[in-house]
Amino acid sequence: MPQNLQDTTTLHNGVKMPWFGLGVFKVQEGSEVVESVKAALRNGYKSIDTAAVYRNEEGVGQGIKEAGVPREKLFITTKVWNSDQGYESTLQAFETSMEKLGLEYLDLYLIHWPVAGKYKETWKALEKLYKDGKVRAIGVSNFHVHHLKDLMADAEIKPMVNQVEYHPHLAQTELLEFCKAEGIQMEAWSPLKQGELLSEPTIVEIAEKHKKSTAQVILRWDLQNEVITIPKSVKEHRIIENADIFDFELSADDMDRLNSLNKNERVGPDPDNFDF
Repeated sequence: MPQNLQDTTTLHNGVKMPWFGLGVFKVQEGSEVVESVKAALRNGYKSIDTAAVYRNEEGVGQGIKEAGVPREKLFITTKVWNSDQGYESTLQAFETSMEKLGLEYLDLYLIHWPVAGKYKETWKALEKLYKDGKVRAIGVSNFHVHHLKDLMADAEIKPMVNQVEYHPHLAQTELLEFCKAEGIQMEAWSPLKQGELLSEPTIVEIAEKHKKSTAQVILRWDLQNEVITIPKSVKEHRIIENADIFDFELSADDMDRLNSLNKNERVGPDPDNFDF
């Protein structure tokens, strides 16, 4: 189990990725995202996750620059958006993202959604970027088991990461087991279900027992299930609090109770029924 905020898991290509990071979905471009990134890096975070469609890559890049943390100590993720999928268009989208971020290389590049008829060509572009040394690791986001199987049937390189909606109301057990068996690291987006889970009575009870917040209990549950997690916040005190989860452990009973909350309920779209 990770012991601190800087602890990493090793992806199947040997690259080390932090277990915990800052997500910036819905964080506004400009000072909001710049300050959010700086607050995270100031307080020991090393991993920042953005995407082209969030429209805040420039601010993320500025925050990284202003924070002054050596580039090699950071782990930066972005994603190719659906309208840019395809081989040449993905390569172009990557260059645009890199320009906005102001980075020489990227740590992780993801296909944001499995756009039917396009994601295999998109993956070929990611494989090229990886082979060319522009990206240290490549992966996917929002892929179900059947998408992963379909992609891997033709891929030269297996995805290193699958970032999906994951929280106690959407435990994704089949997907998690598949990813573990294949050596694909699962990562959670919306780990707090956009705040909906913070008043869930079972989680409140477990939190009180451990003298922790409900958010901290959920994020600890992620890590104990071996899932990387990237909660979003724009408030520095919350950024600090979210990461304060390395001084307690959920018992087997706590984990069982949290696992039993699953309803297969999403706050985001289902990848099989997404209007791309």
